[in-house]
Amino acid sequence: MAFDPNQFDSETFFRGFCHDPKACFGCFSYKDGIFFRTFKPDVNRIALIDARNGEAVAELKKKDADGLFELHLSKHSEFFPYRYRMTSGSHSWEIEDHYSFGPVLGELDRYLMGEGNHLELYRKLGAHPCAMNGIEGVAFALWAPNARRVSIVGNFNNWDGRCHLMQQFAMNGIWELFIPRLLPGDFYKFEIMGLNGDLLPLKSDPFAFRTEIAPNCACIVHGLSEYEWRDSDWMQNRYKHNSHKAPVSIFEVHLGSWRRKDDGYSLSYQELAEQLIPYVIDLGYTHIQLLPVSEHPYYASWGYQPLGLFAPTSRYGKPDDFKTFVDVAHRARLGVFLDWVPAHFPEDAHGLANFDGTHLYEHADPRQGRHQDWGTLIYNYGRDEVCNFLIANALFWLDQYHIDGLRVDAVASMLYLNYSRKEGEWIPNRYGGKENIEAINFLRRLNEIVYKQYPDIMMIAEESTAWPGVSRSTEWGGLGFGLKWDMGWMHDTLRYLGRHMLHRRWHHDEITFSMLYRHAENFVLPLSHDEVVHGKKSLLWRMPGSREEQFANLRLLYAWQFALSGKKMLFMGGEFAQDHEWDHNRALDWFLLQYAPHQGILNLVRDLNKLYQTEPSLYEGDCESGGFRWIDCADNKNNVLALVRHDLAGCPGVVVVINMSGSVRDNYRIGVPLSGTYRELLNTDSAYYGGYNHGNLGEKKADNIPIHHHQYSLNLTLPPLSALFLKNI
Repeated sequence: MAFDPNQFDSETFFRGFCHDPKACFGCFSYKDGIFFRTFKPDVNRIALIDARNGEAVAELKKKDADGLFELHLSKHSEFFPYRYRMTSGSHSWEIEDHYSFGPVLGELDRYLMGEGNHLELYRKLGAHPCAMNGIEGVAFALWAPNARRVSIVGNFNNWDGRCHLMQQFAMNGIWELFIPRLLPGDFYKFEIMGLNGDLLPLKSDPFAFRTEIAPNCACIVHGLSEYEWRDSDWMQNRYKHNSHKAPVSIFEVHLGSWRRKDDGYSLSYQELAEQLIPYVIDLGYTHIQLLPVSEHPYYASWGYQPLGLFAPTSRYGKPDDFKTFVDVAHRARLGVFLDWVPAHFPEDAHGLANFDGTHLYEHADPRQGRHQDWGTLIYNYGRDEVCNFLIANALFWLDQYHIDGLRVDAVASMLYLNYSRKEGEWIPNRYGGKENIEAINFLRRLNEIVYKQYPDIMMIAEESTAWPGVSRSTEWGGLGFGLKWDMGWMHDTLRYLGRHMLHRRWHHDEITFSMLYRHAENFVLPLSHDEVVHGKKSLLWRMPGSREEQFANLRLLYAWQFALSGKKMLFMGGEFAQDHEWDHNRALDWFLLQYAPHQGILNLVRDLNKLYQTEPSLYEGDCESGGFRWIDCADNKNNVLALVRHDLAGCPGVVVVINMSGSVRDNYRIGVPLSGTYRELLNTDSAYYGGYNHGNLGEKKADNIPIHHHQYSLNLTLPPLSALFLKNI
């Protein structure tokens, strides 16, 4: 249809109902010439400039006081590159017409988006500094299929939604616009009109790479910078550190409260790189796991209610500052895992909720779309575009930030339709069951794609139920994760060690039960942030008895964790026996390290990590059925446990004897697999750790006395509330 300027309804435009700006604004053939129309509020005059020679061609006529300008060049049939010279008072500047540029996305991009299979979606949607037709600017693209109109607003147009209306070039719900001369650092949001004609609250870009410091929520134009990484050695050899057969000991950290400045403010990414990373290296950890760093409006959510999934939180610095943090960690041979939250998102008006006036990212039915426990919204995993959004986000962190693995939060809440719901509050699947088939398919596809793209990383599931095969291959019906948190071990162990020593003999099964299923999954043994908040007390104060017995029990807890098969994890503060519950609004109690018992716990954690990494039998069989053998697990009367760890060749390595009672066990005999002398590699009752130096004078010779199905045995002194690590020499 031929262009007719008289069909333009300015009243409709000014009311905000222009859904096809390319049909109204820009440059058009009209009669025997060319017609130009633009909208520039707060401008007095606009001249049309021939971009080929920089000369003024004519002046546009101002049609109304709001800023609508038009020009008809009659007898001028050929199009030419042009720009506008605008004048406001005594100030003049030139800019290209943003409607003179073509589409932002290519046909292949639209096709892949349409089928929900664009793995590098973050390179196309969002705001990307680039050049079009030789002109620098920013290309914007947004998925909002049910919007009537979408505009880009920001500090560059006084947040006026009439200035930069986006265009739909295809029927796939993608709105696009290239704005020339915009720069990184400009602030922006999207103004979206729903199908009913109502303007929604201004929306943040789901693909923003940088945002304002919360509680402000504007997005900041920031490209995929060409950061000069210096971690090539780590990246080339990362597979060795993330292997099931490698020692993996994880230090979990909340960046905002690990340590603070004198003025109470959190450390920056740069300061954390200088202070936190050397501290973790000194403790002997192989990996650090960060509570979610994706931008989150509510600090007290600890990052578990994120909205800026592609933006590291600005609370601690810029995106490249976070890359520096990861880079420094890698150069120190420390892996970096991130907590990642694909299970739910908050309802904040500027976020994903009701994004284009409809339930785009979430389910419309609250029985499917609202999380009962957290007051958040659940992603609609049955929508291909939503799954593509989440999978692309996972790949983004691995690609752009060299992250070594993702710990996927709240997997159990994704797997079950009736999670934390009463009868009548949930909708069964198509087979009448409680399993969330769409979420299961999403998790399997996520892991398949991530491991195909990055086979040397680690996907870790926080899954608290008995769902089978969480860390088994999807080819064998599993979910495809690499590791799974053993929540059962954590609950059983803390419940048992929380009992008074006199009562433990009656609850012996609590401490041994998890070993019955230890090979069902590839486990992480977690002592996480969740165990030191919400009135649960610190790990130290969860231990029974006198103050000295509390410290001894805590040493026992850590030794028990390192004695068993499974990767290790400890939340910050636990390494020096933090007294108080974790509080995200304050730093850890670092002053405690001036006291010997707390310093002793720190010494023990450091030595346990060192022992774990230097003795192959303690880590090679973490995920193998032959890596662990009981010597005796039935002596509930004495509260004693004995076990042996084996290396990959099946050879017995470290023998561990645990005395869970509060009494010394003299002349206690255990069977051992080899003859000869056994050296004490570690004794948690050492004075260096805060104990009393009860033990076996450093070593013990095996006797030719059969017991516990072994030909040889050791006659030991077992200190109270202690663990002995012994090795045949």
